[in-house]
Amino acid sequence: MTNSNNTNYSLISLSAFIKTEDDRFLLSEPVSENDMYNLMLDILEKEYFRPDQLTSPEKTKHFLQIKLGKLEHEVFGIIFMDSQHKVIAYEELFRGTIDGAAVYPREVLKRCLHHNAAAVIFAPHPSGSPEPSNADIQLTKKLKEALSLIDIRTLDHLIIGGTENVSMAERGLL
Repeated sequence: MTNSNNTNYSLISLSAFIKTEDDRFLLSEPVSENDMYNLMLDILEKEYFRPDQLTSPEKTKHFLQIKLGKLEHEVFGIIFMDSQHKVIAYEELFRGTIDGAAVYPREVLKRCLHHNAAAVIFAPHPSGSPEPSNADIQLTKKLKEALSLIDIRTLDHLIIGGTENVSMAERGLL
């Protein structure tokens, strides 16, 4: 199976699909809900996580909701962007447990320099509410100050919690 750009999907789960004459797909064998979720995520990433696709805060939030919303552990992800705010890469830099993830500014700086990023969007996924805590606000200020020393802009800190999200930029917390 290929997408509109002729990219081959190499997931084993794709073998579970049969394409019908009317261009629908049917399952040819049982697959788990987790397998289906991972398959959909892989297709969405290949189709929509391209520099020309994350063109608005809403599209970025939707992508991150899909990417992070179902996780059962905390992560701190970053979207790295060029000077025109086109996506270079997305990485989950830190992984935590069910109630915390340690974030190290030095490692954030190293990854930004590695990607030659001009701007970033922080994307943490807490295990609970997406409401920013005082610790979240202080961490964001610390990271923003450190990155500004090397001319990297912090565009937002989107906290993704299940089906909800909070933009610290929209709340004036950046």
